[in-house]
Amino acid sequence: MIRSGPFATERAARIAAKAVAFLCAVAVTLLARPATAAELAILRNGFSIRHEHRLVMGTNTRLFLAADDSSFTDVPTEEITGYEKDLTLPVPLPAPADAHASISVPFRSAKAESANSWPAKSGSAKSGSAKFVPAPALNQVVNSASAAYHLDPDLVNSVIHAESGFNSHAVSPKGARGLMQLMPGTANQLGVNDAFDPQANVTGGSRYLRELLERYNFDLVKALAAYNAGPQRVEQYRGVPPFRETRAYVARIVHEYNTKKIAQEKIARKEEAKQKQASTKPPARARASKAAATAVTAESPH
Repeated sequence: MIRSGPFATERAARIAAKAVAFLCAVAVTLLARPATAAELAILRNGFSIRHEHRLVMGTNTRLFLAADDSSFTDVPTEEITGYEKDLTLPVPLPAPADAHASISVPFRSAKAESANSWPAKSGSAKSGSAKFVPAPALNQVVNSASAAYHLDPDLVNSVIHAESGFNSHAVSPKGARGLMQLMPGTANQLGVNDAFDPQANVTGGSRYLRELLERYNFDLVKALAAYNAGPQRVEQYRGVPPFRETRAYVARIVHEYNTKKIAQEKIARKEEAKQKQASTKPPARARASKAAATAVTAESPH
């Protein structure tokens, strides 16, 4: 039986009011969430950090690397030049035989002597605030160390990006320190007395990377896997160890390095095309002389 009248109307009004209140609560909850998901924070040094959402806290911006806020990194806001939508689609982690495949992974740091990952919580695993080396100074350090050990500076920069996010004072729970996250034992073997010194750290890390490349006959994938999980693990599994963090680490660096190389090749091709186009045109004076001669010829009597 369907009831009508003032009681039914009043009941319908109460239901509608509750529905409106619920929708308002949902809207407030959604609006309160800081920023949007799947973005790239573009840094002054040319690199980017993928994050799910972000939160500005004073002079720093916290980039949350996972949807559940379990992993994050704090970056000085002044080091971020802008944000872009991350248009890459997440793909499965590559198998050891497909370690060159590109993959979008959360930002993590790595240790040369451990296969365990640690979330990039720049402010939680060390004393003091995060210290990022200015881009010009870091470029000089990387170029010097790369030249000393015959490495591509872009490769060294990609390793630093994956290891510490360019935070020279980063410390992992396992004790890895500095830009290239050197464990104390590895640092001592490399002659690095102060792992927080950018010059010493990058020089030691570059030397270690070069040694690993020579050890694995310049197989970059194995060398990177050894840098992350340790040489003993690479030899144990005769290649990239079946660790999620190690596979993601290798894939991320290879993908970023290849992306930079492809971009550089495109720029070089454009410059080459411009030079060819400019070389086919006659000099400006020659064009002016030719135009003047044509005018004189046209005005001369027959």
